[in-house]
Amino acid sequence: MAQINLQPPAMPDGKKRIAVMTSGGDSPGMSGTVRAVVRQTIASGCMAFAVYEGYDGLVKGGDMIKEMGWEDVRGWLSEGGTLIGTARCAEFRERPGRLQAANNMIEKGIDALVICGGDGSLTGADKFRDEWPSLMEELVTKGLRSKEDVAPHMHLNIVGLVGSIDNDLSSTDATIGCYSSLTRICQSIDYIDATAFSHQRAFVVEVMGRHCGWLALMAGVSCGADFIFLPENPPTENWEEEMCTIVRRHRDMGKRKTIVIVAEGAHDRKLNHINPKMVKDLLSNKVGLDTRITTLGHVQRGGPPCAYDRMLSTLQGVEAVKAVLEATPETPSPVICIVENKIVRKDLIKAIQMTQQVAKDIEACDFDAAMKGRDAEFEEYWQAFNITTATDKSDMLLPTEKRLRVGIIHVGAPAGGMNAATRAAVAYCLTKGHTPVALHNGFPGLCRHHNDKPLGSVRDINWLDAEQWASRGGSEIGTNRGLPSEDMKTTAYCFDKYNIDALFVVGGFEAFTAVSELRKAREQYDAFKIPMVVLPATISNNVPGTEYSIGSDTCLNALIDYCDAIRQSASASRRRVFVVETQGGASGYIATIAGLSIGALAVYTPEEGIHLNMLVEDIKFLKEQFAKDVGHARSGKIILRNEKASKVFTTEIISDIIKHESGGRFDSKFAVPGHVQQGGIPSPMDRVRSVRFGVRSLQHLESFAGKSHQEIADDPMSAAIIGVRGSRVKFSPMERIEREETDWKDRRPKEEFWMNLIDIVDTLSGRPKGSRTPMPGSPALQGNVPQDHTPMPGSPVMDGHRTPAEPIQPASNGSLSGLRLPPTSAPRG
Repeated sequence: MAQINLQPPAMPDGKKRIAVMTSGGDSPGMSGTVRAVVRQTIASGCMAFAVYEGYDGLVKGGDMIKEMGWEDVRGWLSEGGTLIGTARCAEFRERPGRLQAANNMIEKGIDALVICGGDGSLTGADKFRDEWPSLMEELVTKGLRSKEDVAPHMHLNIVGLVGSIDNDLSSTDATIGCYSSLTRICQSIDYIDATAFSHQRAFVVEVMGRHCGWLALMAGVSCGADFIFLPENPPTENWEEEMCTIVRRHRDMGKRKTIVIVAEGAHDRKLNHINPKMVKDLLSNKVGLDTRITTLGHVQRGGPPCAYDRMLSTLQGVEAVKAVLEATPETPSPVICIVENKIVRKDLIKAIQMTQQVAKDIEACDFDAAMKGRDAEFEEYWQAFNITTATDKSDMLLPTEKRLRVGIIHVGAPAGGMNAATRAAVAYCLTKGHTPVALHNGFPGLCRHHNDKPLGSVRDINWLDAEQWASRGGSEIGTNRGLPSEDMKTTAYCFDKYNIDALFVVGGFEAFTAVSELRKAREQYDAFKIPMVVLPATISNNVPGTEYSIGSDTCLNALIDYCDAIRQSASASRRRVFVVETQGGASGYIATIAGLSIGALAVYTPEEGIHLNMLVEDIKFLKEQFAKDVGHARSGKIILRNEKASKVFTTEIISDIIKHESGGRFDSKFAVPGHVQQGGIPSPMDRVRSVRFGVRSLQHLESFAGKSHQEIADDPMSAAIIGVRGSRVKFSPMERIEREETDWKDRRPKEEFWMNLIDIVDTLSGRPKGSRTPMPGSPALQGNVPQDHTPMPGSPVMDGHRTPAEPIQPASNGSLSGLRLPPTSAPRG
């Protein structure tokens, strides 16, 4: 190597040159990570670089390490895989290769490296950082660099992001790409399901996962598989007979299809590999089924990222840049994780060691330790799968006196996952000996049609009725917005007549209100002195007592698909803005998270409202953007407006104002996706959480078995709501949530955890910080902000400046993070 004398000028104090690189196997969301790192770096006053083709590009240098501008990453959020490439690199594994890579970084003046990859890639990155001081010395010793060249670069910051479809890293609830991969698997199984049902066939589906069975487990829960094989928890020694017995039992009960899911790393308890052909032969020869094998292969990696992976990659990329800027030479290399519903930093090496320990536990046949090495959620889903698949295990039946008649009712608008939750509840009831009773078409259906002949609205549900519901959208038992207060006397009569011992209510704010009414009516009606649980299910995610409602993820995926198509139209037409109206009632959750996921230019929410100065500033920003947009193909812009963001500035009016003020330099259209946002087939995330919450809800109801009416009424937890709070699944007493946490006027929680994400949307779109501030002396011109600017209780608006909805939470290293995501559930490790 010849000495290179070219040296970029030093950066100002506190500023850095930050490079981003993707390595290892690709995963959906990696390109979104690159976009977030590049734009957050530039927004922080630093210089951004991309290393093309992973470590290979780092070693080769030159044009493989490219400075990135703001527009270079436009449109990358919706792209699958990694647009800067990834490649294996044998040279980097040896010190001479790492020395060359270090020299290339010094040539560009790069101070920090953000790496998105698997555990192998991140291990290599930390080794690179550890060797860095000695590599600098070696460059000087060999005459490749002068002491003056390396002096500003004696410390290298490394930050890791985990891009892996397997979700196999300990210390984080989800890795970038895992939910997109699960989506692809579930779509494939749903298609297989139809042909399996038609021909009464069995299908053995092999999915990825050499050491981690997360994809196999979640696919099994999502799609209602009959049997699954995981590396962490192999089946019993008599697994052949056990599997065949379960499949025969399901067929005897009338099931027309059989789905068995096998992780590629599946084995028995002696580590003998179990492959799909072995399973096929058993089903064909011992059960007599027409059986086919489907190996999904790399289709699991393909396609655009789902909504969750777009959010995760964006927020983790933003946090990675913050970690770089706050790091000191003593700070251990961090890996950015999602834990307890917040983006946090964990020690990279410890996280990798914990991950590798699971593989060691499997090799040692210590499967209990392997299961514990995942997380509490993994174990709980495994148990939920077994319970909802068992159907008639006599050892799981409760004593007769502990068995309940459980009423199941849907209240409010349809939401993806309602049927999956009901299926799980029905399966749990039948396994434990309870009787599931469907109350069709909500409370109005119960009151008006319970006596209809020959079939009333109150019907016992058998296993075969609900078995097919795992992947169905809408509500199979019907839903209605009507409340019990419309006819409380008849509601109580029906509860008495049909011996309803417990009530499982699935729905949105109306469901929350309904249980509140029933709880208060206990003083007049003993029929309501029964345990009741609300499972929040609404696309708006506006139910108090939880940070996640079933159906909201399905809505987000439907909305980003719609917006992706709109953006394509806007880009093809060039210089066009689309103003898209989102649902969500008086909660701006959907607009904000969708805005984060599609890279919206701006989001308008009811919490902040819309004022004239906001539109003036945003139009000015649009003019500036289009003026710079010379020769770019991807020139479409999207603004998202919640349906209740303003009484004055409607979606159409905003579009017309933008078009008028553009002076012909760009066009503006509006689009209203409407009920498309309710989605069709529920997303895998909504399905798996429905199962988990459904089982947990029934277990809660069952805990009151044997208690008297008065004992139940005296217990605050007898009327409860299940929810994710801080990523823990918790039950909260309705009475307290109603009193302390509910904004009844606007039908939403008083504190909304997602409010601080609006700043991230603005930062990554480049929207000026002052856009949301009303002009001095000008009232905010919309209904939910008083004219004197005094904020309503719980309102985030104070004199035109947004106050975070909750205190910013410190990251694990003590720095301010506070970036929150819709929860995945309990933390790993």
